[in-house]
Amino acid sequence: MSSTPSSVTLKPDVRLPLLVVALGAALLPLPLHPWPTLVVALFGLFLLLQTASLRLEFEERALIVWQNGRELRRFPYDQWLAWRLFAPWLPGLLYFRETKSIHFLPILFSPGELRDQLEQRVGDLEVPKAEDASSPS
Repeated sequence: MSSTPSSVTLKPDVRLPLLVVALGAALLPLPLHPWPTLVVALFGLFLLLQTASLRLEFEERALIVWQNGRELRRFPYDQWLAWRLFAPWLPGLLYFRETKSIHFLPILFSPGELRDQLEQRVGDLEVPKAEDASSPS
C-alpha cells in the first residue's frame, strides 16, 4: 500500500501572473505602446484571477480542478499516458496527455508540491527531457 495521502490540495503561487504583469510593464517603452503593455498586463491579471479561483486537488484516483469550490474537471490517472513540467523554475507549464486529449496548464500552484504529487501519483509516466532521452547509455 502506498504512503501517499488520499487527498492533497496545492497552494496557489502568484509568481507566473506577476511575472507576466511585469513583462507587460517592461514593454511600455516599445514604439507601439500602450497596446503590447495592455495586452500582456491584462493576460497577467487574468492569470492572477485564475490563481485566486482555481485549485488542484490530487485524489487517490484522479486530479481534480476546482474553481471557487465547484468541480470544473476530473482527470483520472488511469487515462494518463504522459506528463512533463516545462520551465518549473519560472513557473511555466504542466503538460499531460490522456488517452483522448492533450492538456497544457499554466503552473499557478507551488511547482515543488506539483512535482512531488505528480511523481507520487503518476511518476512512471513522466516524459524525460530531450537531452536526457538522447544521451548515450
